[in-house]
Amino acid sequence: MRNIVTISLPKQLNDELEKEVKTGRFASKSEFVRCLIRLWQEEKLAKEISEAEKDIAAGRIREVKSLKEIR
Repeated sequence: MRNIVTISLPKQLNDELEKEVKTGRFASKSEFVRCLIRLWQEEKLAKEISEAEKDIAAGRIREVKSLKEIR
């Protein structure tokens, strides 16, 4: 199921969006926006992983070997 979302863009951004769709790389404006959201999600996840790796390297995280250790 899809939800319809309406956004407002300045003319310059809308022109860029239309230009990119016309290249054929994206089937529609919606597909372009979905791609941007996926990229944003990937970047967010990469930052979270990087922070977790820093915590592990600093010894702030310990390995949990069973659920009993969590409880």
